[in-house]
Amino acid sequence: MTEPAPLSRPQLRRMLRKARRALTPSEQRKAARGLYRQLAQHPLFRRAKHISLYLPTDGEIDPRLLLRAAQRRGKATYLPVLSAWPRTKMVFQRVRPGEKLLPNRFRILEPRMNISRQRNVWALDLVLLPLVGFDDAGGRLGMGGGFYDRSLAYLARRQSWRKPTLLGLAHECQKVERLAQASWDVPLAGTVTDKHWYSAKTPLESAAP
Repeated sequence: MTEPAPLSRPQLRRMLRKARRALTPSEQRKAARGLYRQLAQHPLFRRAKHISLYLPTDGEIDPRLLLRAAQRRGKATYLPVLSAWPRTKMVFQRVRPGEKLLPNRFRILEPRMNISRQRNVWALDLVLLPLVGFDDAGGRLGMGGGFYDRSLAYLARRQSWRKPTLLGLAHECQKVERLAQASWDVPLAGTVTDKHWYSAKTPLESAAP
C-alpha cells in the first residue's frame, strides 16, 4: 500500500482556510475570548510597549479584545497597512481607539496611510501575526502574498535579534504536524491558539505563565 502524497502548500492552504471558515460565529467569539485569556496577562504582552496586531478576515482568529486591552493599558498599537506603491510593501502604522478605518484592496480594514505614524518593524516589541497553518517548531503558512515575510526578511540576515518577538495567532484546527519551510519563510517564536501555547524557542517557554 502506497503512502498518500503530501499536500502542496496551495492544497494545504485551501484545506486550512476552509476549516477555519467553517467555524460558526459562536465558535469564533469563544475562540477570541480564549485567545485573550491566553495572552492578556502573559509577560510578553504585558511588557511590550509597541504591539502590532491585525484585523481578522477569512475566518482568522480575532485579536480585537487584545487590541482594546493594549490600548486601555496605554500601549502603542499598530496595524499593517499596504502601500499603494510598491504594491508588495507593507508598513506598520499606529492606530488609536475609535479611528476610522478604510478597506484596502483585499477588503481588509486599515488606517489611512500616514507616514508620521508609522514605525519600523525592528522598533516594535511584539508582532502578532495571522496565519493559515502552523506547526510547533515555529513554521507558519501564510495567505501566499508574502507581505509579512518581506517585511521581516531582515531577521534572516541576523545571527541574533531581540525585537520584535513574532507570535502567530490561530485556531487549533490550523495546526499541522510539520510544515516544509521555504527559504524566504521567517520562523516564529511560537504560535498561540485559544487553548494552547506552542513555543518554538526557549525564551517563550521560560516566560510562559
